[in-house]
Amino acid sequence: MIQNQSVQDFLNALSGKSPTPGGGSVAALNGALGAALVRMVCNVTIGKKKYADAEAEARDILQRATDLQAQLTSLISDDAAAFDKVMAAFGMPRNTEAEKQARSKAIQAAFKEATLVPLATVKACADVMRLGKRITEIGNANAVSDAGSGVLTAHAGLRSATLNVLINLGSLKDKAFVAETEAELKAILSNTTALAEETYALVKESL
Repeated sequence: MIQNQSVQDFLNALSGKSPTPGGGSVAALNGALGAALVRMVCNVTIGKKKYADAEAEARDILQRATDLQAQLTSLISDDAAAFDKVMAAFGMPRNTEAEKQARSKAIQAAFKEATLVPLATVKACADVMRLGKRITEIGNANAVSDAGSGVLTAHAGLRSATLNVLINLGSLKDKAFVAETEAELKAILSNTTALAEETYALVKESL
């Protein structure tokens, strides 16, 4: 699995001629990295007398960030696997009318899956951002730049995953699915850019 590769092996695979892994996997990786940074700030906050009042909330954030990191780590491989299915569907035979119909149906199904996977990444990254902003506010001040980095890294993952959702939606014929997904995406993205900017300003002001 991609997530079990060394950093160098992943970079080599990413820079090769194969379309996978690609931007969707990188988006999920960014989200997982952001979650890991949030966890780190929680861990250097918990147990510190100075932050005793924030400990219970920091523990809650830690657990939620841990779950999100696991989800996003899985999405690194899920995204590549989903696009591999798209490529496999395009490779299906199309010599007869029946084969053409089967191929078209498989392509559409694969593109739907290839849309839903990065959409899950967008959702998870948005959750990481919210957790990161909160731990920026209540966590160990010595790690405030790490908390901010977690939010900004997750934001990069969110925006990258958004592009993957949009490009795959453009290949779908199911207009109801497209409209529903666009509406869901819009709702998830609401205020995320402002959240990233607010966190950046908060961190910068505290340095």
